[in-house]
Amino acid sequence: TRESLGELAALMAEIQRRSSRRKIQTYYPAEGPLRRGLYPKHLEFFAAGKKYRERCALAANRVGKTEGLGGYEVALHLTGWYPEWWPGKRFTKANRWWVAGDTSQTVRDILQFKMLGPPGQMGTGLIPGDCIINTTAKAGVGGAIDTVTIAHASGQDSHLSFKSYAEGRESFQGTELDGVWLDEEPPAAIYAEC
Repeated sequence: TRESLGELAALMAEIQRRSSRRKIQTYYPAEGPLRRGLYPKHLEFFAAGKKYRERCALAANRVGKTEGLGGYEVALHLTGWYPEWWPGKRFTKANRWWVAGDTSQTVRDILQFKMLGPPGQMGTGLIPGDCIINTTAKAGVGGAIDTVTIAHASGQDSHLSFKSYAEGRESFQGTELDGVWLDEEPPAAIYAEC
């Protein structure tokens, strides 16, 4: 009947909406054309996190460093949504992270986009929409997010702050964090603070 078709269409739209808000679960499948076995360097990088406090991914542009390495790992830590195969460090409780890049505009256009999704589609990035509790706007930068509160699998709230090197060394001082992801090479003084 026409009513049944309408209900089916609404159900399919809801399934699509929910799956678009869980992008992180589509990464590194066991089989298929994007299977994790094709990414040995990525897996090696993740595994090194269990042993080393600092890691560096130095590679060509457009090979997946931002989304497939940094963004993916930070999203796992903030949510606690680790896949069974995860070889790296695991946080069993909520945690606090900084994600930083060159300028507030590039952080908004690249890192915020990867982590949260495009403008008007919050929750379609690597951090699942169901996990985003709250965001605060960054002053002086249209459309930029300053902080995000994220539901962690432990039942506690993780916290993410977007920062730029243009904010200066002083803005990177003295905060207790569980991790910092520097997407581009920072000035030496900022690296030292992190």
